Parts: sequence; structure tokens; C-alpha cells
Amino acid sequence: MDWIENFAGLRQLEDAVRRTLVERSRIIEVPKDTIVFGPGKAPDNLLLLLDGTLRVQQVSEGGREIVLYRVHAGESCVLTTACLLAYEEYSAEGVTETDVKAVAIPKTVFDDLIAGSAAFRRFVFTAYSRRITDIFLVIEEVAFRRVDIRLALKLLDLAGSGDSIRATHQQLATELGTAREVVSRLLQEFQRRGWVALSRGSVELIDRAGLRELSSAD
Repeated sequence: MDWIENFAGLRQLEDAVRRTLVERSRIIEVPKDTIVFGPGKAPDNLLLLLDGTLRVQQVSEGGREIVLYRVHAGESCVLTTACLLAYEEYSAEGVTETDVKAVAIPKTVFDDLIAGSAAFRRFVFTAYSRRITDIFLVIEEVAFRRVDIRLALKLLDLAGSGDSIRATHQQLATELGTAREVVSRLLQEFQRRGWVALSRGSVELIDRAGLRELSSAD
């Protein structure tokens, strides 16, 4: 399988480098809800996702979680890239949200190609720079934007074109990096205003206009 075609940044690889990458990497499959990596562990491979979604989250000493970003098909994990480049251990954990199919590029191959292939270096650092920007946006939101505004935005995002969201208050709190009690209080207020209807494990959007108005507030 020439999986390289799934990644636009790798299509420019020289033929010899492409062969090396395909021959020395392997395809792996990981079930849903598997912890792929975690704090204190050093990466053995760079994973390029072919199918599925991986959630990368930070867990505090008190057990509070915040989602940093997600890795989707056609993408790589920036935290793994950073740890491979710096010879560091992970400081966050990666969990599969779905069944995942990925290419595992061994660390030795990663090191060789970083040193010897300009096209591979460009692929790695382009993905790295884009994801770092995303992480800074997460930090900015957590530090400076009101939680009620962030919750309204998250509900609209998760609902997409539908009106129903399957998520617990704890899961929403993890998305926002706040306490479950805060999310529960805000959702009850949203329900009082007629914006949402709450039931066990789900949120139904009733008034998108009200949520959008709040989400656009300063």
C-alpha cells in the first residue's frame, strides 16, 4: 500500500526516500479508547493517521483534563514530533476516540530522514508549525475568554449541522479545561434561557441564535 499519497507533504519525496519510508514503516491498528502514549514515556515512532481520530489532552496533578488538540486522518501528532526532535518524554496523553489506523515510522527512520531529506523535514516542520498555532489559540482561550462564551462556541461546534450533542458535563468540561460543576451551572443557565434542553448524557440545541449571540460577545 502506497500510503504516502494520503499525505500531501510527502508526495514530493525523492523516490529513494519514499521507498525507505514505505519499507521501514509499518501499518498499525489501535482500538477505540486506547491510551497510545502518556506522561513519562518516550516515543518510539512517529504516527501518521490513515483513519480515525486521536485526542491529545493534558491532565493536571489534581486530575483535571483539557483537550489540547485532535489528530485526524492525514495528520501527525505535533507532541510526538517535539519529543522525537528533543529526545524528551511525553508531558500529555494521547487517546484514540475511534478505531485508528496509522503508519508507524520508527524513531531511527525519523532521525535519518530528518537529517537527510529536505522534503521530509519540510513536511514535519510545516505540520509542527500549524499545530503549535492551534495550541496557542487554546491557551489564549483558556486564559482570556469567558467560560460561558467558550461553552456556547463549543456546543455550536460539536452540534455541527444537527441539534443534538452526545456528551456528558464532564466531557464538555474536559473540552474546555474547566470543572464539571462550572459546566453544569452554565448549562442549567442556558436551559433557563431556552437555548438548550438537557437530558442524561446529551444536550439539545433549541435556540442557536441565542448561543451565537453569546459566542460573539467580547
